Amino acid sequence: MFTTVQDLGRWGLQSRGVPVSGALDWYSHRLANALLGNDAAMATLEVTLMGPEIRFDSDATFAIAGAEFRMTLDGAAVEMNRPTGAKAGSVLKFGERLLGARAYVAIASGIDVPETLGSRSTHVLAVMGGHEGRALKAGDVLRTGVQGFEAHSESRPTPFPVQFDRRLRVIPADDRLFANITSRPFHVSPRSDRMGYRLEGASIANAPTGELISTAVPTGAIQVPPTGQPILLMNDHATTGGYAIAGTVITADLPLAGQLAPGDDVAFEACSMDNAVAALREREAMLGAA
Repeated sequence: MFTTVQDLGRWGLQSRGVPVSGALDWYSHRLANALLGNDAAMATLEVTLMGPEIRFDSDATFAIAGAEFRMTLDGAAVEMNRPTGAKAGSVLKFGERLLGARAYVAIASGIDVPETLGSRSTHVLAVMGGHEGRALKAGDVLRTGVQGFEAHSESRPTPFPVQFDRRLRVIPADDRLFANITSRPFHVSPRSDRMGYRLEGASIANAPTGELISTAVPTGAIQVPPTGQPILLMNDHATTGGYAIAGTVITADLPLAGQLAPGDDVAFEACSMDNAVAALREREAMLGAA
């Protein structure tokens, strides 16, 4: 449905208006790579809602993490969160989606597409990065293997717990608006994409209606436009924005946000900076990186 090449994003260019992009669920992206001994920054395939059919033209080892799908390799069931070998000519098929929104397919030695501004991530709106700056389609051929890298499978990190009940921790920015977004649940609108999730529910009555000066906005920021329907900014968002910000989802919980699908419910709760740092350290420890 919508499979793109992603890595950890193109950092350091936001002041020039270049979005970070990268895997929406950074944890599962890193997990899939770690299972193969790949560097965390190597590109993977981000599979969204409905998976592709992939034919291996040569022997390869792959691993899949993130959203749970029924999958087969040449008709045999494929387990997630572990390395799996494929022979030349083998076909990997994604079936029913069971939980979550996005799965990450890592290949030993990585997916080798050209870097754009230091990253292989795809930003579809800007037609930048990945494979021809777009989502993959039938017939596309991707090369694998980064010269000078030797894959191994020593690492056994902990899979991230994809959940049905998603409560995202938020560092408050505007106390009045924040009180409104934490007092009610929302659900993700079908009008959502990698730039941001439009959140539907009871309208926030005290949303600012006047013009605001645009300012830098981070991934995870919860904007409140005059309509009173919040927008959760995701990886492909513009680098500045003029809507009021109620708060920002902590980095440790962005992988949970990345697993939200249209129609899913989401709620927010307050988090201190100290607890946000502790949560991120916990995530890193799960990956064996701390």
